[in-house]
Amino acid sequence: MSQYRAYPAYKDSGIEWIGQVPEHWEVKPFKYILSAPMSYGANESAESDDPNHPRYIRITDLTENGTLREDTFKTLPWDKAYSYLLSDGDILLARSGATVGKSFLYRETNGAACFAGYLIKASCDEEKALPKYIYAYLQSHSYWEYISGSNIQSTIQNVSAEKYSSMVLPVPQREEQATIAATLDRETARIDTLVEKKTRFIELLKEKRQALITHAVTKGLDPNVKMKDSGVEWIGQVPEHWEATKLKHVAAFSGGGTPSKENPDYWNGCIPWVSPKDMKHEVITDSIDHITTKGLENSATKLIDSGAVLLVARSGILRHTIPVGINNVPVSLNQDMKALSLDETRVRPRFILRWVQGLNRSLLGIWAKEGATVESLEHEYVANTRLPLPDLKEQDAILATLDLETARIDALISKAEQSITLLKERRAAFITAAVTGQIDLRGKQ
Repeated sequence: MSQYRAYPAYKDSGIEWIGQVPEHWEVKPFKYILSAPMSYGANESAESDDPNHPRYIRITDLTENGTLREDTFKTLPWDKAYSYLLSDGDILLARSGATVGKSFLYRETNGAACFAGYLIKASCDEEKALPKYIYAYLQSHSYWEYISGSNIQSTIQNVSAEKYSSMVLPVPQREEQATIAATLDRETARIDTLVEKKTRFIELLKEKRQALITHAVTKGLDPNVKMKDSGVEWIGQVPEHWEATKLKHVAAFSGGGTPSKENPDYWNGCIPWVSPKDMKHEVITDSIDHITTKGLENSATKLIDSGAVLLVARSGILRHTIPVGINNVPVSLNQDMKALSLDETRVRPRFILRWVQGLNRSLLGIWAKEGATVESLEHEYVANTRLPLPDLKEQDAILATLDLETARIDALISKAEQSITLLKERRAAFITAAVTGQIDLRGKQ
C-alpha cells in the first residue's frame, strides 16, 4: 500500500475500532444510511430444491469469499418467499452461531431469492451509501472488531438487528464511495485470482499425494514385479507374492462409549477421550476431552494401548473422507470411534494407516452403513475387507519411501497455504485501509 498517499487532514472518529478518518468524511450509525429498518428472514424449513422457486438463502449457504454455495441449494414456494424476497443491493448479515458477522451482497444476477431467519437484511439508501461500499466495509478489520465486541454470549454467539443498526461506520461522499468500491473490486480480484491459483495448486498436490500412497500400498515400489489379480475390483492387480487376507485376520476391533456427563467424577481426568473432533492429524497425542479412571471403569469405553489405528466410525465427515490416525499414548474412545489393534508380526499399524489414506474414496463406498440416518461405517464391511499384504520388510520399505515423498509434498502444501494466508491478510488490510480512509484512492479508478 506504500504507493498510495494519505489524505491531507484527518479527525478522530470517536470510535475505537475505526480510529482517525479523513476530515471531510462522516461517521454515522448504520441505521441512518438504510432505506428501511433491518429485518429478519423467514422461519421456514428448507425442504424444496425446485429451481422455479426463489432460492432460500441460509447461513450455511454463505461462503468466505462472498458467493453462495451451490451444493446447499434450497428454495421456498413463492407464497412463503414473497415477504422475504431480496432486491438488488440488499445485504445479508449472519446473526448467530460460528458464522456471526458474515455478510453477502445480493445482486439480481443471483436470481430470485429470499432469506432465512438467522440472517438479517439491510437495504441501503443509495442516495447516502452504495451497497458495494458498505459491503466492502463489512470485510474490514474494523468491522470485525465491532462484531467481536458485540457478541452476546448466551448458548451461541449472537448479534441482533439492533446491534447491527447501531454500528457506527465511516461514510464518505457517494462519488468517493464509488471510487473506493471500484478500486477494491480491481485490487481484490487480482488477489483473489492468485488465491484461486494457489488453492488449485494445493488441490493438485493433495491429489498427487493420494495417488502416490494408493500406488505404493497396492502395487509396491518395484515397477518390474510380476502382478496378479487381487480379486477386488477397486484394487485391481497387486504383486504376485503379496499375501491375500482380510482385515479382521490381522486386527482386533474395539469401540468406545461415553461416561455419564451427570457425574463430574468421570470427567476432567488424565485419560484422553478421543472423538471425531480430535481426528485432524495422523498421530494422536492428546484429545480435547479427558476422563478419569472412574469414568473408564463405569462406561462402555476401554483403554486402548498406544499404536492402534483409530477410525472415525460415525460422523458427518464420512460424507467425503474417513479420518484415520495412530495414537502414540494410551487413549479411550467415544462411541463414534473404532480402534484397530494390529497383529504386528504381520502388519505395521502405519501400513494400515497409509492403506486407508490411499484407498479412502473406495473404502467410503464399501464401508458405508446402508439405511443409516447418520453417516456411519458398518463393522462387518470393515472387518471383511480384503487386504493384499506384503511382508514386513517390504512394508517398511514402502513406509520409508512414502514418508520421504509425502513430507516433500506436505512442505509444498504448507508453503502454498502460508502464501494464501498472507494474501488474505493483505486483502483484508487493503480493504480496511480503503474504507477507513487510511489511504486516498481518489483519482485511482
